[in-house]
Amino acid sequence: MSTSPTDRFSQLMDDVVAYSTEHVRSGGIPFTAFVVDASGTVLGRGVNRVLEHHDPTAHAEVEAIRDACRNVGTSQLRGKTLLASGEPCAMCYLNALFADIDEVIYAVDRDSAAEAGFDYRGSYQLLAHFPDQWPMKVHKHATTQALEPFNLWRRKRSSL
Repeated sequence: MSTSPTDRFSQLMDDVVAYSTEHVRSGGIPFTAFVVDASGTVLGRGVNRVLEHHDPTAHAEVEAIRDACRNVGTSQLRGKTLLASGEPCAMCYLNALFADIDEVIYAVDRDSAAEAGFDYRGSYQLLAHFPDQWPMKVHKHATTQALEPFNLWRRKRSSL
């Protein structure tokens, strides 16, 4: 008897939450993620490593995407699903989008995460004003050779 996709994802989400619980027990914060294929095979895992790595991009979802890309040998994860213990922040959603992930499933939504002390809801609002109204300065400053690496890339690609 085969397992239905719903049953398979229920078990995988239980595994993501258990992984998150273990991460908290070992001193981490409650964000973990898996990237899985259509059959439910885990291709990549990640835990939030922002504090350990002094890296503001080392969110669990980004780490899982990086791990899956290394393991699969590609930067495109088309047909894959990102499972997360907490709803991804805006950066993580964008990473999933850039990796061409088909679906994101999370166990705890942004409001429940905020109630637990992790309020990243403002990250979504930043994207609505990308980047013109961000609290940091964003501007172009081209140099005389600014296009050279792009032109070189184009020449190399056209000679293949």
